[in-house]
Amino acid sequence: MSKYERSLVLIKHDGVARGLIGEFITRFERVGLKIVGVKFLKPSQDVAEKHYPSTDEWLNAVGNKVLKDCTERGIDVNKIFGTNNPIEIGKVIKKWNIEFLTFGPVLAIVFEGPDAVRVIRKLVGSTNPVEALPGTIRGDYTWDNGDLSNIQARPFYNLIHASSSIEDAKNEIELWFSSDELYDYELGHHSVMGWHKKLS
Repeated sequence: MSKYERSLVLIKHDGVARGLIGEFITRFERVGLKIVGVKFLKPSQDVAEKHYPSTDEWLNAVGNKVLKDCTERGIDVNKIFGTNNPIEIGKVIKKWNIEFLTFGPVLAIVFEGPDAVRVIRKLVGSTNPVEALPGTIRGDYTWDNGDLSNIQARPFYNLIHASSSIEDAKNEIELWFSSDELYDYELGHHSVMGWHKKLS
């Protein structure tokens, strides 16, 4: 049975600056997801640092992905990052991500609905825009890629963040929103879809 979930979406500064907020929200609402919290803000350094994990597991995974991409594209990793150690590369990527997240205003939104995490990830598309399928947000609105971002010493300009798991969603929502900033209400189509039963 489908799980009734909440998930965090951040429309990052590149999406805000390009005037794409309305288009992105429309895509989520069109599939029936409900906004239960929203705020427009310039993230603090503290929030941005906590948003991106610091575990060796996360840093290693990010670093290894960069190593793989650079090797496949013939890019000198040491020239860009000064190291080929995946954890150290992961730390650089995290630093770039924090710098970009705090660069300008973002729109933080909590969406709710059955299987919200999976549905939102499907709509958003691959983290690497050049790999995002047509019809997804990243596939339709940006073409940034690893070659450009690594050479220019910055993260992907991929417009949007979406929680990657139920656990991540819970932690991210608690980081970005207080409980009194989230609302419970019904939309007109909820009774038709049976959502009022709070599927679990």
